[in-house]
Amino acid sequence: MADAVDAGAAADARGDGGERSPDPVLGERFTAALELAVELHREQARKGTRIPYLGHILGVAALVIEDGGSEDEIIAALLHDGPEDAGGEATLARIGERFGPEVERIVAACSDTFETPKPPWRERKEAYLEHLEHAAPDELRVSLADKVHNARSVLADYRELGEELWSRFRGGREGTLWYYRSLAGIFARRCGGRLAEELERTVAELERLAAGTESQGSAAEPVA
Repeated sequence: MADAVDAGAAADARGDGGERSPDPVLGERFTAALELAVELHREQARKGTRIPYLGHILGVAALVIEDGGSEDEIIAALLHDGPEDAGGEATLARIGERFGPEVERIVAACSDTFETPKPPWRERKEAYLEHLEHAAPDELRVSLADKVHNARSVLADYRELGEELWSRFRGGREGTLWYYRSLAGIFARRCGGRLAEELERTVAELERLAAGTESQGSAAEPVA
């Protein structure tokens, strides 16, 4: 029919249609990883909220996709919190059996502990920062995407909640700000690029807002 318009052609004309790749990056392994991520995280919520944790998982995977990550890196992004939040080393082994040693390695590199109970917060974070100094490029990409997505959420929540936000974090106000500043410095030095620049901007804005709140609090203190 002359009046019929092909949907794909219309999308191409508008410039909002995805091009079909002759060799798609994402195949059945990605679908299987997505299904496993749903299984592992479907009942979890973001810290201190009712937002499904899968929003974070999908957000990290999207950042890795947009940054040009390989299928292994994208799968690792979907599963990066699985062992730490749902099953520990048994879940990590399951990931390795299903998706291979490269994915297992990247996922392991995104976790700061598999121990239960977890070691003290500061000790874990210092060890993870040291690990990043020697991490492989694919490990850095997935970890950076994770930290960018987390930092975005922290900044958005701080704008809404102010100082009340810090009660959600074991490191509190000073520890959380220290950790994100340290992360931004390492990723800027070891990776560079768009994601590292976004992390730097996000952390700088969080620091700016937090400093302003601290100044206002000091100004409000009565003089003895």
